[in-house]
Amino acid sequence: MNVAIERAPKPEGVILNFFYGDENITFERVNRQKAGKALIKVHPDCRVQVSATPDVPDAELIKAAKKRGRWIYEQLRTFRAQLEHVKPREYVSGESHYYLGRQYLLKVIIDPSSVQGVKLYRGKIEVSVRERNVDRIKSLLEGWYKEKAKDVFKSRLEAIMTQAIWLEQKPELRFLTMQTQWGSCSPNGRITLNPLLVKAPRECIDYVILHELCHIAEHNHSERFYRLLSQVMPRWEKTKAKLDGMAQKVFL
Repeated sequence: MNVAIERAPKPEGVILNFFYGDENITFERVNRQKAGKALIKVHPDCRVQVSATPDVPDAELIKAAKKRGRWIYEQLRTFRAQLEHVKPREYVSGESHYYLGRQYLLKVIIDPSSVQGVKLYRGKIEVSVRERNVDRIKSLLEGWYKEKAKDVFKSRLEAIMTQAIWLEQKPELRFLTMQTQWGSCSPNGRITLNPLLVKAPRECIDYVILHELCHIAEHNHSERFYRLLSQVMPRWEKTKAKLDGMAQKVFL
């Protein structure tokens, strides 16, 4: 009797590695729905991810990553060089912060009798606190970004929904701060956007929203997906490059 042995799908999140010269490059395995070539992504924080369907063996992913070894190495070298010049936020007056693609100086107002909060005033982002507390200033500023993001993202979704003619109804919108992602789309069509994206220019926000709207029609990064994205945003590659270029500034 012949017995068919079914191979268990590979779990997501497995860390694999390969050597490029003397460099030991590690990457995270990410599962996706449809078959196709392994997709490789190098994030600005130097994380490397390779996505494929769960049935693809780890050895095949390592082989695919090795083929792109030179490109991965050069991407990592570029991002590492950028990180060397990134100064951690101190949340003090005179520091530069972004909102809708523009730089604003931070002004910290310390007043024991003040109402604590944040406002955009005369070209500055003003944070009022009762005492000097970096964690409190950071928390208030993050809360301000989230509130602004909700208004901006809802407004931009309304403005560009007419381009997504495949939509049957307005998708549900969720807000979640993520370390390396701008947005995502669930299988049931719910769109999640990173509030930190509100630091980027409006055209970059539109790109991310359109990207996720396209996923409602095409749930993967196939040729059909990119063809659809190009139809609704012909110069999306240039906008994506702009967004990637300011990633370190946005995620700080």
